[in-house]
Amino acid sequence: MCVMNQIPGPADDPDHGDGSCCGPGSPDDQNEATAGPEHHRLVIPRKLPGRRLDKYLHGRFRKHSRMTIQKMIKRGDVTVNGRPTKNSYEMEAGDVVELTFPPPEPYEVIPEDIPLDVLYEDDFVLAINKPVGMIAHPAKRTQTGTVANALAYYSSSLAQTDDPFRPGIVHRLDKNTTGVMIVAKTDEAHWRLSLQFERRETEKVYVAVVHGEPVFDEDVIDVPIGQHPTVHDRYVATGFAERLGAKFENKLSKPAVTRYRVIERFSGFSVVELFPRTGRTHQLRIHMSHVGHPIVADPFYGGRHLSIAQVTGRTDDPAEVRWSRQMLHAARLTVTHPIHETPLTIEAPMPADMQALLELLRQQSRMPAKKVKRRKR
Repeated sequence: MCVMNQIPGPADDPDHGDGSCCGPGSPDDQNEATAGPEHHRLVIPRKLPGRRLDKYLHGRFRKHSRMTIQKMIKRGDVTVNGRPTKNSYEMEAGDVVELTFPPPEPYEVIPEDIPLDVLYEDDFVLAINKPVGMIAHPAKRTQTGTVANALAYYSSSLAQTDDPFRPGIVHRLDKNTTGVMIVAKTDEAHWRLSLQFERRETEKVYVAVVHGEPVFDEDVIDVPIGQHPTVHDRYVATGFAERLGAKFENKLSKPAVTRYRVIERFSGFSVVELFPRTGRTHQLRIHMSHVGHPIVADPFYGGRHLSIAQVTGRTDDPAEVRWSRQMLHAARLTVTHPIHETPLTIEAPMPADMQALLELLRQQSRMPAKKVKRRKR
């Protein structure tokens, strides 16, 4: 099915289309999604100096992300005066802009009846407490057991993103990191939330148990991060790159900043709150390792698996590994609600394995120190 709409450009609003407005889109944008491609024709009544085509269209069709529109322009699904053009094209008076939104891609994620710990839900967003051992979304058509598979079963209303394997997914947590994940149920909620993450307008708070005791109670780690040259899915910080030489160091073009605060200290361990200002892959794990305090049970970045005996120091306690995944938890996430535009804070309770480690560490700290027997001279 093809829908044709011809509407004039917003002559009375020269700033319309910068993505900053939050009201309803153009009338044609309110139509229900159709089964086939949608074709639109816009006539630009006057020159719009400095207004890029991609930004203009994003303002006209606000339920679609700017990235989606940019891809359409590159594919030639958008023409100006009958010809393909660039995202940066500045429109002239009388220009005729035509664009075709393709039909939604087939839903590829296999729904699975996997229990979800739902922390918050309304008509537009859904937040869960991601369990340990579960990745965010499939990497291929046949993969199952992911958050996306569980969401596909739980909800029939999820945003259709540019990647059919990530319905509703706004951000990700590592497989063995637990805590708050927010999901969009509508396309508009998805791109608005995604923009907040991209602009670093969210507040993320993680809790981790790390090896050792940091010198400072609070500090900022400002160290770029890049992909490891030989190890798949591993990333490294500046210091490592310098040892590999300038050839690799030049690839570290992504800045990464983390603030940490020590909230509890024990003998050989600390509990820290982590406030990432950027969102690089494995950022918190790499940064804590970089300052000499890797996250407990994260051998990928210098942490050690732990047994009860290693925590207590008592030889009669169990010596088998008790903690074998990184002790990292996304405890709190604050965003602006994508539709209501009010602050939304979501918290996730600490998982049982981290809670057990903390209780053991606290118990040990309350025990009186052993008296040391000295030899008589």
